[in-house]
Amino acid sequence: MTKAKLAALLALAGAAAFLEAQSRPGGASASSWIPSEAEARLRAVYERNEFASRPFRAVWLPDGSGYTALETSAGEQAGPGERELVRYDAADGQRTILASLARLTPSGGKTSLAVDGYAISPDGRLVLIETNGRPDGDSDRRVADLWALDLPSGALRKVVESVSPGISRNAFSPDGKRILCLIRGNLHVCDLGPGTGGPSVALTAGGVAGTLANGGASWSPDGRSVAFVQTDSSAVNERAMLLPTDPSYPKVRNVRFARVGTTIPTLRVGVIAADRSGPVRWVALPAAAAGFYLGEVSWAGGSEELLIEWLSRGRDTRDFLLADIRTGAVKTIWHETDPAWFDASYRANAGLDWLRGGREFLVLSEKDGWRHAYVVSRDGSNERLLTPGANDIIAKARVDEAGGHFYYFASPDNATQRYLYRVRLDGKGKAERVTPADQPGSHAYDFSPDSRWAFHTFSTFDSPPATEIVRLPDHGRIRVLEDNRALRERVAALIPRPTEFFKLAAGGGVVMDAWMIKPRDFDPARKYPVFVFVYGEPHGQTVLDDWSGGQGHSLFHRAVADLGYLVVSMDNRGTPAPKGAAWRRAIFPSLGPLSTEEQAAGLLELGRTRPYVDLSRVGIWGWSGGGSNTLNAMFRKPGLYHVGIAVAPKPQPDLYNAWFQEIFMRTREENPEGYAKSAPIHFAEGLAGDLLIVHGTGETNTHVQITEGLVDRLIELGKRFDYMSYPNRDHNLREGKGTTIHLRMLIVRYLLDHLPAGPR
Repeated sequence: MTKAKLAALLALAGAAAFLEAQSRPGGASASSWIPSEAEARLRAVYERNEFASRPFRAVWLPDGSGYTALETSAGEQAGPGERELVRYDAADGQRTILASLARLTPSGGKTSLAVDGYAISPDGRLVLIETNGRPDGDSDRRVADLWALDLPSGALRKVVESVSPGISRNAFSPDGKRILCLIRGNLHVCDLGPGTGGPSVALTAGGVAGTLANGGASWSPDGRSVAFVQTDSSAVNERAMLLPTDPSYPKVRNVRFARVGTTIPTLRVGVIAADRSGPVRWVALPAAAAGFYLGEVSWAGGSEELLIEWLSRGRDTRDFLLADIRTGAVKTIWHETDPAWFDASYRANAGLDWLRGGREFLVLSEKDGWRHAYVVSRDGSNERLLTPGANDIIAKARVDEAGGHFYYFASPDNATQRYLYRVRLDGKGKAERVTPADQPGSHAYDFSPDSRWAFHTFSTFDSPPATEIVRLPDHGRIRVLEDNRALRERVAALIPRPTEFFKLAAGGGVVMDAWMIKPRDFDPARKYPVFVFVYGEPHGQTVLDDWSGGQGHSLFHRAVADLGYLVVSMDNRGTPAPKGAAWRRAIFPSLGPLSTEEQAAGLLELGRTRPYVDLSRVGIWGWSGGGSNTLNAMFRKPGLYHVGIAVAPKPQPDLYNAWFQEIFMRTREENPEGYAKSAPIHFAEGLAGDLLIVHGTGETNTHVQITEGLVDRLIELGKRFDYMSYPNRDHNLREGKGTTIHLRMLIVRYLLDHLPAGPR
């Protein structure tokens, strides 16, 4: 072909491309075009936030007679953030204004306090108010101010400035006259009595941001002592991060990052007199050369002993310890080990609850293969199983000792849902379901202190949450508190057919839960491309029948489906489903291989059982651990997956943080084969399809160098791929105007460009 002919052909091709672009909305090029309806929907969700549910937020009164909430004043001209504090009676809903805008206005001030959070003292007389949240100088920390409102007198005064945000549930002393707060890494006591207002009393010293911190504090029942946890990160390696200051001369900030196999923070538990009349008494905890973690630290039913939950570095050992603060003696009252882990990072088994004045305790354990509740005597001599059978407790809900029952969440017949159950504490009788049998989906309960009432919030995958107040134990509905009716109606218009939940066989007797969203104009006689959403790791499930199912991506996936895709998600073994300990631990000791095989097997089964599934057009995407599984799918199963989008993946797990990765794989020195089999970077030569990698350069969790190593490897291999970095964004990729919608549009554009939509 002559140069002239080649030039002519190129000119014709260019003209054709131009004419095609002009026929599209706005004259956009083919590579950037997204159907206007899909774009409008995505912008409504991610740019204008039009599909956000309205959560119900309230705080129970200490006596359980009612609850309080912050509400915009109806009778006064309120400025931004100005809300009054109201009280509702639990039984009849009678509304009373506890603190109007006028009462929340400091003396001499023109505007009321903009309340960020609040807590009510044990006697119900005083409200502790957090306000004025702000950055702490040039650091990445934030601080706030605390005010106290005396309800009987109406007196309002500032208590302390520049404290760490978030009022702890243990902030108030038992008599309600003092509070604990954290100021730049050190614990302080502040007096709330009338006429006070002097400087706070520092209980600890030496706190340095990022190096030495004192937290997790709690008052002894007699109010004389404070227990706390000190975290020393001075031996943890530092990692340099660029701060976006001057573009030519950015500053560098060093942050502590405990990588797999490196030094982790040192922890110790101290007790100090609340009046600072003596030195700190440190508990002699069991030593561990590699380090350890702490779970619950609290007072053991009295003011003489502490309960300490001690966890080995790999979380394969858990001990509950009793420490006598007078003698220093430490004894073990519960010991548990597991070849894999006794509990993963979701901490469903955490803590224990004291019964009979501290003579017994209730604890969750998976020692018989299922997550069950046990009541154990304080000395360990007597133990009774409360929840026998081949089914799991999902999580604890409430121990109602006065009523004689333990409430918990479970769903014995459907691992995608969640209901409230209860069982007698004396072990007699059978467990009973409290959530009505005619209410499917997932349910959450916020109990009143006396366990007579609860805020009941429920939803399904396709239905936004609604909240009502119910009477317990008969679950009688008292009134609806938030029904999200307007959102429910808007969402219903987008869902011509419900999301389909079903089961998929993965071979070897393994049956996975799955869901599928079909296009609005779905025709079962034609074949559709498949877009798989994957997570597949022990930190979470994607196949959940609740509004946040699919980790909050449900409306996004429905918009994608309506473009002409079957959007599918599956939960392989290793996800934290209530299917027994063997299911959850099957992934040990290597994240990646099992999930890759079972996701692929599920996809093949989907194609075998559903003729409308087109396995010649398959895409997959995921975030974080799901990003890693996306890479593994593209590298290890190139004949099955054709397009992959990996957001914030960890292709080199040995460079990830110790706290998470070592639970499931230990260290690289202990488990070299597991790390070799897990790391997607070791299988990059298998890439054959189209791959987009997305990462934020300001990551503090899955730091960007973990991904850049894979980028270098793909370049070395000469592989074609696409890489999008978002400057200075962290793991959730939310920082910066327009980021959220840009990311979603990027995913959709890449999918449309590389995996043709619509049926054949």
